[in-house]
Amino acid sequence: MSTCDIKIWCTWALAVTHEAGAYTEQKFNAEKTGGEPVIPSPNLDTDLVMACDRLADVLIKAYKNPIKMQIDIARYSKLISPKNTRHNEEKEEKLLERCPPGHEGTKLVDKPATIINVSGTIIAWYLPDALTETTQKEIRAATDLLGPSLKKSVKADGNWRYNQEWFKQGSEMLGQLPDASIYLRNGFNRATR
Repeated sequence: MSTCDIKIWCTWALAVTHEAGAYTEQKFNAEKTGGEPVIPSPNLDTDLVMACDRLADVLIKAYKNPIKMQIDIARYSKLISPKNTRHNEEKEEKLLERCPPGHEGTKLVDKPATIINVSGTIIAWYLPDALTETTQKEIRAATDLLGPSLKKSVKADGNWRYNQEWFKQGSEMLGQLPDASIYLRNGFNRATR
């Protein structure tokens, strides 16, 4: 595949991904609020629409199955530092004393659910079987295209973003893309890096 072919494919793939995401979000919101049925874009093929419908259905099931935990995530996040790395028994014991896990024993979750903290904020989604095997294979194939760029990013003596000791060794996909849109969406920009 030439560079031009890859750019055209990526542009098309991003446009379809955007439309599929918008359709799934609209379907989820319509189901959640009892709104009108959502008609998918004609640019989405039948298999993709069915995959989006499946995802929206699992999201709705999870949304309607909240599991409340007595944990204050906002308080917990204020007590931990971005500098807390590695394992430190003493710090973990103090943190557990100040912010107990907020559950009594273990609960088996075997169907879609949301985990809610004391303030009613969703802190986790459990979404089994949300993605079809075909969708998972397509995601993997698309992700494989990132392999060469990821490998170039890992350095033995790099800063924390690129240092090889922070990546799972033996994995096929090691690395980080510094110019990825998600990185920029998380509040970073080129001027502050």
